Amino acid sequence: MSDAPVFDIDPADFWADPYPALARMRAVGSLVYVPQFDRTMIVKRDEIVNAEPKIEVFSSEQPEGLMNKLLGQNVMRRDGEAHKVERKALFPCVSPKTARDHWTAIFRTEAEAILAELVPKGAADLFIEYGTRLSAQCLIKITGLETATWQEMDVWSQAMIDGIANYTGDAEVEARCNAATVAVDAAIDAMLPKAGQKSLDMINVMLAAGLSEESLRANIKLTITGGQNEPRDVISGAIWALLTHPDQLALVQAGEVSWMQVFEEFVRWLSPIGMSPRIIAQEHRIGDVTLEAGDNVFFMLGSANRDEAYFDNAGSFDITRDAGKHIAFGAGPHFCAGAWISKAMVADVALPMLFDAMPDLRLTDDVRVGGWAFRGVLNLPCAW
Repeated sequence: MSDAPVFDIDPADFWADPYPALARMRAVGSLVYVPQFDRTMIVKRDEIVNAEPKIEVFSSEQPEGLMNKLLGQNVMRRDGEAHKVERKALFPCVSPKTARDHWTAIFRTEAEAILAELVPKGAADLFIEYGTRLSAQCLIKITGLETATWQEMDVWSQAMIDGIANYTGDAEVEARCNAATVAVDAAIDAMLPKAGQKSLDMINVMLAAGLSEESLRANIKLTITGGQNEPRDVISGAIWALLTHPDQLALVQAGEVSWMQVFEEFVRWLSPIGMSPRIIAQEHRIGDVTLEAGDNVFFMLGSANRDEAYFDNAGSFDITRDAGKHIAFGAGPHFCAGAWISKAMVADVALPMLFDAMPDLRLTDDVRVGGWAFRGVLNLPCAW
């Protein structure tokens, strides 16, 4: 076990709002040991950025990790050449060029159809009816799982997210995750006989690259977790942030600040993916702390994005700041492959189209926020 300073937390309080505890951790040092999770948390930006490329020490290959056990070994849980092979196979689907020239138009079509249904209603929970639905319908196109409904995609995503973050070993959470992976496999089974087309969806590009069916299934499940909750939570959360900061909404509507700046600041301020796990492959020292082989480590991305050394008044949402130093998508070889798709979906489509369609959008009740490994708003009651 590492000899990092011990830092006790209340897991329920940490789930409700991790940021006060993370600030106290940073005051202690770059890394702390949290006995409630039996994990060492690296909480400062520089240490995470320095550690991420050192795959010989901070290994993503975790055969006994929750993600491998529950979802299968995917590109996030491979290092070195094996990681490069799978990332290269996925690239035609997720490249910046594909996001710009292919997916953006598809995302716009999906958003137009949803907004056409929503606008006449005058009120809705936009977390469900816009953020969740749009993210899921776009994800169906990206993965190629055309038999899935948007409701199923969201249920599967949440169940798998809960499963791979189930560090307290809740049996019911694990059972829901297992049921979701079975359902995803059935959806893949339904599409495989139709595969082999010249298409940019994930199933077809992975088959074209010669990836095994085992890798294909694991990477589809990985994509459903991050590819559903991250854009869902950024869409919904950014709407909430702008509606509760009307002066900043006015800036972007006046064209003084771009929607991409809104995106970058939001993922810094309320990182939807708050941590990335690693296992120590060989003894390593960071300052006065020794990490031993076999230790489990969390790169706390949400903490790094509020590191006082990089961001003044880091707890404030400010779309005029330079948020370019955030590491919401990681900082090394495992930088999120879907980052450009997410930016296209949220900054180029979801946010500008919603606020254009609903210029008088307003909140009608309190908004709940929760999570630390994955964090986001839980409801978004609005009227227009």
